[in-house]
Amino acid sequence: MELQEDKSPNLASVGLMSDDSIQEVILLAKRLRETAGGELDDSAVLAIAEATGAPADYVRLAIHALPVEKNMTPWERVRTSFLAFNNNVRRFMMSGVLASLSGLASGLGRAFDDASSLLGTLTLLFTVGAIYNCAIAKDAKAGALSGAIYGSVAFLMTTLFIFLANLAPGVAATGPEPFLILLAAAGGAAAGAAVQGIYGSQRRRLGIKDQADQRQELLQQLLELQDELRSDERFVTFLSVDIVGSTRIKAVSDELAVEFTFTEYHKFVESVVCNNNGRIHSTAGDGVTAVFESPTNAYSAGRQLLAGLFEFNAFRNRIGSPVELRGGLHTGSVLTPGEDITSVNFAHVIDIAAHMQKVSPVGCLTVSEATATYLPGGLDAIGSERVETMDVAGAVWRPRNTVTVGTQATS
Repeated sequence: MELQEDKSPNLASVGLMSDDSIQEVILLAKRLRETAGGELDDSAVLAIAEATGAPADYVRLAIHALPVEKNMTPWERVRTSFLAFNNNVRRFMMSGVLASLSGLASGLGRAFDDASSLLGTLTLLFTVGAIYNCAIAKDAKAGALSGAIYGSVAFLMTTLFIFLANLAPGVAATGPEPFLILLAAAGGAAAGAAVQGIYGSQRRRLGIKDQADQRQELLQQLLELQDELRSDERFVTFLSVDIVGSTRIKAVSDELAVEFTFTEYHKFVESVVCNNNGRIHSTAGDGVTAVFESPTNAYSAGRQLLAGLFEFNAFRNRIGSPVELRGGLHTGSVLTPGEDITSVNFAHVIDIAAHMQKVSPVGCLTVSEATATYLPGGLDAIGSERVETMDVAGAVWRPRNTVTVGTQATS
């Protein structure tokens, strides 16, 4: 099937795509493949590229990188890898393979004087396959190159197998004249361009669906799949908090005191998060990530954790030194499988919240500009101190009052 020239940006532009856009490409490719019940051809690849704005080469790589089913046969695995290449590369590869097989059959037929004509029949069949391969090339140039590859490689392989056969005792076959390789290449190129042009102009008469119509149908399927994916899209805020210097604290403190204090710490964080209509998303060591439907609730939870830490240190801390926290907030959209937001693990929003936490001063909460947009007063109302990480700006919120455990001194 003839394909239009692929004018999608090259792979260098993939770096400009957001993580959510990349995830959308992969999900669309996976669901369209499931809908089609098999591998996706170039029309499907270009349709996904048009629907998402991703480079067509990246879409091919994304399809190739999809998890391979465990029950796939070796042939299916090879076919999946083959389809990861673009149309022209596939045509050239097929020309080479068919030419090698044709050369093998032709060379052996000449060397051993095949009276049954089996090898000659196989040569003819491989040639017909090469003609079809040229016909379905993207354009006349690709068809001509495919034909030239077939003609020249078939000539070379024929002479090679005749040479190898002549090494056997009693075989003295004569190969074609060397200059004929030029005629084979030229004839293959002319035939390839001709059959590609004829096939392209006669598609409708042959009952083959026009590429534009096929891509339009695929785009319609993709739009329906995108709507389905959008139904899983959630707009949420992530809060990332971590204990500062926890490794040092554990090294110099009693193990039982550490176990008790850090267990109480997680209970403290979970209580504050739940009281502000949030959920614990994940924990990693002493770090906790919480998710909220409302940026206001997330901001409130972050402030309560930091401002109320003195009470935790006064009544629930048994390690002999105060626990210090820092936190980060970021807001954005994520694609969730179903309604369980905690199943999202690799969203860009989570990464930014974690980076905001890492650049936050000790005892402070850093709020990204995306989150501050939904808070009264924006960044200026949070604080005058500014930070930036991962090209995202943020404002630092500092508790107005701090209490030192033991002295109960207030500043």
